[in-house]
Amino acid sequence: MFKGSNVALITPFKNNGLDEEAYIRLIHFHIDNGTSGLVPAGTTGESPTLSHEEHQRVIDLCIKESNGKIPVIAGTGSNSTEEAISLTSHAEKVGANGALIVTPYYNKPTQEGLYQHYKAINDKCGIPIIIYNIPGRSVIDMSVDTMAKLFELKNIVGVKDATGDLDRVDQQLSKMGKEFIQLTGNDDNALEFNKRGGVGTISVTANIAPKLCSDFQKLSVSNNQDDISEASKLDSILQPVHSAMFIESNPSPVKYAAKLMNLCDDAVRLPLVKTSNNAKPIIQKALESAKLI
Repeated sequence: MFKGSNVALITPFKNNGLDEEAYIRLIHFHIDNGTSGLVPAGTTGESPTLSHEEHQRVIDLCIKESNGKIPVIAGTGSNSTEEAISLTSHAEKVGANGALIVTPYYNKPTQEGLYQHYKAINDKCGIPIIIYNIPGRSVIDMSVDTMAKLFELKNIVGVKDATGDLDRVDQQLSKMGKEFIQLTGNDDNALEFNKRGGVGTISVTANIAPKLCSDFQKLSVSNNQDDISEASKLDSILQPVHSAMFIESNPSPVKYAAKLMNLCDDAVRLPLVKTSNNAKPIIQKALESAKLI
């Protein structure tokens, strides 16, 4: 169910509140442009600064508007296990197809702590769970052994791997097999990630380049050499965009890119700030190079 180009949806704001009109337009923009799955209320969706009511509303709207056309993997992670259970239970209740749950940030749990955190969520919920392993933002790195132990539980189905270490794909494939879903959280390594056994991405760039990202993903997992060559060409087109999306803290650059494309405003919530004037020309040039504007 979870493969291809899944978008880590941005959350549009207007007057510091949720811009529901822009958000609904974004959802249909993705459905119309071949996105494989929607990931609302993840960290790219600024989940740490959404109220509980907003967090639930973002997920509710995404499920309602997508109307079963493509899967919805709700971002329900927290560094509080009880809060993660509550958010995941809500996502399940309103019809999410899965949950993306980030490793707890700041607390720095041990590997056993990580295992118990995910096990507690697994035991209280009934939808597929994708582990989000992102040491660069959460400080901790879930080991392959811990992941393998979690995969034995009924709801743990895969990982969004944002370690940036491509050897992890091989190690996780060797330990858990092909049934374990491997999605990259790093747009820039998606081609090699899929070559090694990955099946897709949860993408920031897909917010503004859904068709390019979708086409690239389909071609990159083909057994046809011509398709792989075409995927490589699309990867070359996308690389400057991937780079520009992380020139400053995500999601400020992608929100500025979305503004240039008239998709939504570039407002972010503190402690994030809008993209600096120094970064704006770089983002604009990257979009122009990919013919997105």
